[in-house]
Amino acid sequence: MGVFKFFHEIKTKVSPHRLFKILVTESSKVLHKATPTIKSVEIIEGDGGVGSILVTTFPEGAPFKSVKHRINVLDPVNYVCNYTLIEGDVLGDKLESIVYEVKFEHTEDGGCVVKDTSEYHTKGDFELKEDDIKAGKEQARALYKACEEYLTANPHVCA
Repeated sequence: MGVFKFFHEIKTKVSPHRLFKILVTESSKVLHKATPTIKSVEIIEGDGGVGSILVTTFPEGAPFKSVKHRINVLDPVNYVCNYTLIEGDVLGDKLESIVYEVKFEHTEDGGCVVKDTSEYHTKGDFELKEDDIKAGKEQARALYKACEEYLTANPHVCA
């Protein structure tokens, strides 16, 4: 098994507090409203905190049906979440799991920078290259942009 680590940053106009809420602590209530790329997020085990298991379901016609995540670390004070993708067709036969750490940091203009680290745990001797995860980075960028637009248009949501 190999481990491949990738990092990227995205700047948004939304505060870390609101973006953390829509993407992490209130994702099961709000995230599907912000983007048509997510049908639902459901907590299937736990209370949404550390150790909880969540299932994200994608709409008909999406490349993947669903993914299952386990929350490893949840720090709403410092806007940090670490979670593991433990199940889903996105893993295929080459990946064991993917561990994500997302940090939302304040910027002087009232927005935030999202610092996203992905750690891919592969099966066997499969080697993952940066180009192999380019689509995943673009999907993350599109999700953050959709949340930014939704929260800007709805200032009362996740306030």
